[in-house]
Amino acid sequence: MHPAPSRLVSFVAVTPDDAPWIPLVDEPIGTLVSEIQAEHDDIDALVDSPRRLLAFRTFAYLRVGLLLGRLLMERDLAPDEESANWAEQLLRDPEVRAQAVNEVRAVAEEIAQDPNYAEDGPLGPDEAARARFLEFAKRRLAADT
Repeated sequence: MHPAPSRLVSFVAVTPDDAPWIPLVDEPIGTLVSEIQAEHDDIDALVDSPRRLLAFRTFAYLRVGLLLGRLLMERDLAPDEESANWAEQLLRDPEVRAQAVNEVRAVAEEIAQDPNYAEDGPLGPDEAARARFLEFAKRRLAADT
């Protein structure tokens, strides 16, 4: 009878100098989604409540991340001096950026049509609340002078 094979366990110390080229955080993707949202007012209008905005960001990060990950596997990229990371390198291609915009817009449209968010109030105060605050601020400033 043979003894059970022992498991080999190996520990490797990772130092700050060993930083991977592919970042392990969502920073480039989160920044991209925010940029696209800022560039397209129609997206903001679709995700105009706190819950819609949270769902939008969650799914937009995922879908853009999947898109960029798939494109990274399809293309043979090597690190270059112009890009801080692989996502930025991919996004320099206008076709890739257009695909990312389409993904972000599709997520916003899906969230806007989801009946689970139908009763959500708008993000921030409505026009009536803004007018009331403006009137209050004017009265308060006039009383202080």
